Amino acid sequence: MTSNIPQSSLFGDEPEKPASPSPEASAPAARTTPAPTKQHAPVTVDPGYGASSIEVLEGLEPVRKRPGMYIGGTDEKALHHLFAEVLDNAMDEAVAGHAKAIWVELDKDGYLSVRDDGRGIPVDPHPKYPGKSALEVVLTMLHSGGKFSGKAYETSGGLHGVGISVVNALSEKLEVTVWRDGYEWQQNFSKGHKLTDVIQVGPSKKKGTLERFLPDPEIFGPEARFKPARVYRMAKAKAYLFRGVQIFWKCAPELIHDQTPAEDKFYFPNGLADYLAERVKDTETLGDIFSGRVERKGEAGAVEWAVVWSGAGFGEHDGFCQSYCNTIPTPDGGTHEAGLRAALTRSLKAYAEMTGDKRGGLITAEDVAAQAGIVISVFIRNPEFQGQTKDRLSSSDAQRLVEKALADPFDHWLTSSPKQADRILQFIVERAEERLKRRKDKEVARASATRKLRLPGKLADCARQDAVGTELFIVEGDSAGGSAKQGRNRNTQAILPLRGKILNVASATGEKARANVELSDLGLALGVQPGARFKEEDLRYERVIIMTDADVDGAHIASLLITYFYRTMPNMIRNGNLFLAMPPLYRISHGKETHYAKDDAHRAEILAKHFKGKKPEIGRFKGLGEMMPAQLKETTMDPRTRTLARVTLPHDEEDVEDLVETLMGRKPELRFRYIQDHAEFVADDLDV
Repeated sequence: MTSNIPQSSLFGDEPEKPASPSPEASAPAARTTPAPTKQHAPVTVDPGYGASSIEVLEGLEPVRKRPGMYIGGTDEKALHHLFAEVLDNAMDEAVAGHAKAIWVELDKDGYLSVRDDGRGIPVDPHPKYPGKSALEVVLTMLHSGGKFSGKAYETSGGLHGVGISVVNALSEKLEVTVWRDGYEWQQNFSKGHKLTDVIQVGPSKKKGTLERFLPDPEIFGPEARFKPARVYRMAKAKAYLFRGVQIFWKCAPELIHDQTPAEDKFYFPNGLADYLAERVKDTETLGDIFSGRVERKGEAGAVEWAVVWSGAGFGEHDGFCQSYCNTIPTPDGGTHEAGLRAALTRSLKAYAEMTGDKRGGLITAEDVAAQAGIVISVFIRNPEFQGQTKDRLSSSDAQRLVEKALADPFDHWLTSSPKQADRILQFIVERAEERLKRRKDKEVARASATRKLRLPGKLADCARQDAVGTELFIVEGDSAGGSAKQGRNRNTQAILPLRGKILNVASATGEKARANVELSDLGLALGVQPGARFKEEDLRYERVIIMTDADVDGAHIASLLITYFYRTMPNMIRNGNLFLAMPPLYRISHGKETHYAKDDAHRAEILAKHFKGKKPEIGRFKGLGEMMPAQLKETTMDPRTRTLARVTLPHDEEDVEDLVETLMGRKPELRFRYIQDHAEFVADDLDV
């Protein structure tokens, strides 16, 4: 999660040099007109660049050359995107009313299978491609499929026509079985090319399609494997999105290293309402879940939603919104989310006016959604997305569809339960008033933050008023705080001492975390609020640096602080504001020569390089408080000589959440199992 940040510039490019003229260009040429008086620079031609240099990628070669253009990269998220593409095809059959069940299986050899009981991919010869079946065309040609005209599918997720062909291109092996027309058919592929023709296996009364594939290690790396827990979550999420489908899950037991079941069945008759109820079952809400589904057949569109509000927030989040279009997740939101927020806001304002609450005019869509748990799914024809991976919906029709669909149901829901509606309205109005107050007087100004802190040693603030170029060092204890205050640059560096180990927010309740004085004071010093209220522009320091002792206790305190920032202010990490200081563990000196070592391996390296044949004095720092201010400044605080590690998040944050929950959460059995599974690495570190 960290990467070293050098303190010097990374840019040292040399200026381009002018091209030297070739002998041919400098030779005199015959002329039929007088030479112009202006001298032109000779033109050089690269003899190695000709028609043969123009490469034409055929078939699925572009996918293998540039997989990032089609699935967003070659990391773990992209690997699981292959499963999403295949599952989307099966779900399209279910949404279209042709399939009732889907089977997902991960076997011990790493193959992932997806089967549906739909119509089955056509296997008859394709009229435009003699000698090729429709099945082969779909599997080996980009932009082919039955979703373009709208005749085979009214709504579907895979409108780019690249899904299953991309999976084929990036799979070491892909086996397709089709049941249709009273027979079973099979065809095998590898890396985008067919290995066999379509084979008629024999008579069968079944119908549907089975795709079994193994990702290509040349693309994703030799260690790339599907994660059972992630595939399980993805399959379960799809079942929520279409209440009429059953999804059966099966996984080889030897692949499972957590609480993921080896077999399961997903069927949710109430769709998104079931999902939201499961997610907020341990949360105190302000009322019931507002849910529903509206289908507009004339417009070939449908909307399903579930919304609930909570005054205490939802665990690590104040609010959340999960949205989908044609069962495709849209993590970056889009027009369907905008339509939902607009509809909810308009109805709440109308209800406030009806009940005589004049404060309703203060409400904005941000106030309404800030502490709401929202799940919305739309089904529309020809959706438009931003990017091939479809992370954001941009169809304007979706916004109008959602606004119309929710308007009357939400109005009726509010008026049918006045006590519940009043409670929700009052809470949202208070949030609006709080927002306006924060805008007016900035709630946490630099001077007021200093006055409000009541920590041992208090906040030693820096002199610079502007956040640019400033740093806040979070140190453990008064002793380290004293050394840091003396070694700092008072103009740009602030020091905040903490007393011991802070609260573990991953295992504490939200109420306990909010009541913790030390965490509250830390937030005041930073000038920001946790969760959805975090605003980058309010952060009082450009860099927040965790500076703890270079031992196990220091690492534990740093882990607790990183967990606190990840759970309450993840945008601070995403924006690159959080760092770890790298203090030394040893001081090695001989005569006038002194070096500092960060760990045992570094100490051995320094001894071999600088003190070979000598007997230097080696001192081990028990803590930052033992270091002289000048030493602490030189090794850990001075930008010219220190090393910082920036705390970052990987592209796929789901795995981070799982890891934080395993290591820092409320279930000790998960930590115990993790330690058992990774004991070999501990043994390596200890040279056991």
